[in-house]
This record gives sequence, structure tokens and C-alpha cells, in this order.
Amino acid sequence: MTKISGIFAASMSVLNSDLSLNVEKTIDHTEMLIDQGCHGTAIFGSTGQSQLIPISEKIDLLNKLSRSKYKNKHFIGTGLNSLGETINFMKVASSLNFKKFLIMPPAYYKYGDKEVIEFYTRIVNSIPECKIILYNFEKLCGYKFSIECVKELVKKFPNQIVGVKDSSYNLFENLKLDNFSIFPGSELKLLKGLELGCSGIITATCNVTAKMSRKVYDDFYSGTKQSINQKLCEVRTVFDKYNLISGLHSYCSQENKIYKNILPPLSLLNEDDEKNLINALKDLNFTNKTSLAA
Repeated sequence: MTKISGIFAASMSVLNSDLSLNVEKTIDHTEMLIDQGCHGTAIFGSTGQSQLIPISEKIDLLNKLSRSKYKNKHFIGTGLNSLGETINFMKVASSLNFKKFLIMPPAYYKYGDKEVIEFYTRIVNSIPECKIILYNFEKLCGYKFSIECVKELVKKFPNQIVGVKDSSYNLFENLKLDNFSIFPGSELKLLKGLELGCSGIITATCNVTAKMSRKVYDDFYSGTKQSINQKLCEVRTVFDKYNLISGLHSYCSQENKIYKNILPPLSLLNEDDEKNLINALKDLNFTNKTSLAA
């Protein structure tokens, strides 16, 4: 398999007023991001509220996504703690020809590298055709991948464990593996990561920074002087002051009210924080059209 690289958005899920998943508009959102410059998206990642969306709605989306124009450009996040449900969901996705998955270890319980290796071993043995991007995000699941654990998984499953999204930032500077994709989880790490040999980024804020992130990526590979990386980092820094999901939905709802729909216990920013977010982005002259037309 060719090494995966590029700019990937952890795509937002678009919900109806009754908080059910709006399948068509969620797919439209992913297609908009690819049209704006993303090489692809991660659907049902943390930003997509994966842990809160019913499996039945996820499967409904996969069925329709399998017939969409960019069907080969997506990672599918699992967002499930149950090993059995993870495997069953992946089997459905695989039957629809989705083979690339973004998988975080389960949350809640405490465990170490040995248990994590067993978790992924059972997944790979059940779905040997899968290509897995490990999801390293200690803040959400309570576990942080060690370099040794990643190397052991790749050694054991070189054809299935193909990359890592590093949102704990303990891997992207020091992990070195041949034909293995490393994606920092923030635009703040994009340029440095590329300089270190990383493959790109998978980030929440690419829902609004797709064009700028792609330009930084393309300019790096063409040898063009960087002209927009500083602004890209400043935009990300503004969003980092808030819960990213809340901030993104509040920001995108300025153009389309459908983005106001968000699953509890998540919420939009309060009125003061939303005003501060919008004003800070205006101060940066950040006015990209970033959401679906109303």
C-alpha cells in the first residue's frame, strides 16, 4: 500500500434539529472540505462526535458515503469502547469497501501497552484487510502510545498498522518507521512535522483551515517560501482557547444555523466566548467561507 500522506480534516457531523445525524449534509460537508483542499477526511473522529452518535446512524451514512464521489478519500473512525462493536462496525464498513480506519484505544479503564497490543491484535485478526491509523490522544482515552508499543504493533502487523494520528505529541518528533504515516493533530505542528518527515496532519480545525493548510503543505513540497503558515498557526491558537467542537460549531453556525445542533453533553460556546472567538478571527482577517450554504 502506498504511504498515506496529506491534509485531512477530522470532519464535523451535521445534525438535524432533533439531534439525529443529517447524513446528506454530513457527506456534503466532507465533500466541501475536499473541494477546499483537503486530501481527505476522517469521518466519525472525536470532532465528528463519534462517541455520541448511534451505530445505526453511522451505518446509514456509510451506505450513502459508499456511493459518493469521494468515497475513497476517507478514514472511518470507530469511536467505540466495545471491542465486539468495533469489529462488527468495521466489518460493515469493509463490506462497503472502506478499508482505512482511525481507531483510538477504549476510554474509561486503565491499561498499558500489553493490553493495547491485544486490543489491536484482535481487531486485525478479525478484519485482516483493514488499514489502521492509530489514534494517540491521552486526554480523551487516558492512554498514551509509547514509541515501543507502536513499533511492536507495526512489527506484528506491517500491512495493517499503517500510521498514527498523534494528538498527544509525544511521537511525531521521535518515532521513525519506514513506510509509516505520522500525522500530528494540529496545524501548529504541520510545518515542523513535514520538516521532520511526517506525512501531514489530521485535525479538527481543518474544518475551517483547509485552504491554508493545503497551501502550507504544497509550498513545503514545491520549495516555495512559506507565506501563510504564521496566520494558520494564529487561527489554530484562537480555537485552542476553547473546546474545539464547541468553537467549530459556533463559528460555522454564523453562516448556517444547522451547525448549532450539537449532541449533549457537548454544547455551543456561551455568548461571551462566541463573541470573543469571532472577534479574534476577524482581527486576523480570517473570513474564509467554511460551512455549507444555508
